[in-house]
Amino acid sequence: MTDKQRDISQPELKPRLWVVSELYYPELTSTGYYLTQIAEGLTDTFDVKALCGQPNYSARGTRAPKHEIRKKVEIFRVGGTTLNKNVIAFRLVNMLTLSFSMFFVSLRKFRKGDRVLVVTNPPASPFVIAIASLIRGAAYTLLIHDNYPEILIAAGKAGDKSLVVKFLGFWNRWLYKHASRIIAVGRDMHQLLSRKTQGLDIPISVIPNWAELENVEPRPRSENPLLKELGISDRFVILYAGNMGYPNDIETILAAAKTLDSDTRSRFHFVFLGAGVKRKLIENFIADEKPANVTLLEPRPREDQAVFLNACDAGIVSLVSKMKGVSMPSRTYNILAAGKPIVAITEEGSEVDLVTKDDNVGVNSTPGDVGGLLEALENLANDPKALAAMSGRARHAAVEKYSLETALSAYRRTLLG
Repeated sequence: MTDKQRDISQPELKPRLWVVSELYYPELTSTGYYLTQIAEGLTDTFDVKALCGQPNYSARGTRAPKHEIRKKVEIFRVGGTTLNKNVIAFRLVNMLTLSFSMFFVSLRKFRKGDRVLVVTNPPASPFVIAIASLIRGAAYTLLIHDNYPEILIAAGKAGDKSLVVKFLGFWNRWLYKHASRIIAVGRDMHQLLSRKTQGLDIPISVIPNWAELENVEPRPRSENPLLKELGISDRFVILYAGNMGYPNDIETILAAAKTLDSDTRSRFHFVFLGAGVKRKLIENFIADEKPANVTLLEPRPREDQAVFLNACDAGIVSLVSKMKGVSMPSRTYNILAAGKPIVAITEEGSEVDLVTKDDNVGVNSTPGDVGGLLEALENLANDPKALAAMSGRARHAAVEKYSLETALSAYRRTLLG
């Protein structure tokens, strides 16, 4: 057989890529959705394997197969506890049991020369996967969705100079040192990681998450069933949709809502939709203040995004102080996909702030600045032409800059490099 014949009869094998995440299909909360799309989207370039846990968020209670092939991705689901994640002690138990399971499975499955993409959720996972990769001769890439220990500091769960922060900082340096590369989801995150990896010479790429353009599109406000159901079609509606966790600035929004509710002429209405530890703040606010301008809704499935993201005039994305470079709320891109301006409550220079200003798709204020938020909302509501122009630019930015195809192209380049 000639070399030419051998090339034709035995096509070159694709490099093997492991995508490691606690959450994966059928779990379609944010991380699960993005990692599933990345894995499935890269099967044209890689032989993709997924290593994940059983559903424990939006698909909690579903028992998925331990092993299956879906859309050309071979999936291995490992065991672990699925206790109530909203209880911190239970969440730690879930993280540890899942991480140990992943470690032993990865030791059996990883091979020399494999590429491994591991996301920072849960925070213990990258460490055990790094150890398994080094033992087996695989090269791991860190996908940073949340920066630790900075997120603990911002959430008020650890002091800047606490032992836990020093401990995590020490081990993070080890984790970064042995990585083949790091992927950040925002420019502010790149800056933070550059400082944290100084002297290690680790390549850092920025690959933003993307808008779900296949499911989310602008739809006429006048036809929105949720606005009709709530009876607020005549109000200027501001929507907060997504996780309500410690890193999210809910307090400033509620303070603004209280101020506006005291003005009987106010035309603003705030709709909160989602779950998380700070949902209780909204429930207590409604019980104590009985505001006429606040509605709290239960979480709705991902497939309903086109309805609830269009049930507003603008969408809020908020983070507390000290979150610059720590995380980038992916909801930002779907608000853009729906053609809605963004009301950003974040520190100046954060990725949300940069996206909003770069593309002129919204208004900005800082965490805790109630007056600044009120002024930003008034500016939006008082200029319908500017609002409409922002809406058009928002959709354009989603299509041109934040599509799945754009992200997958960047992942291919990075993981092949």
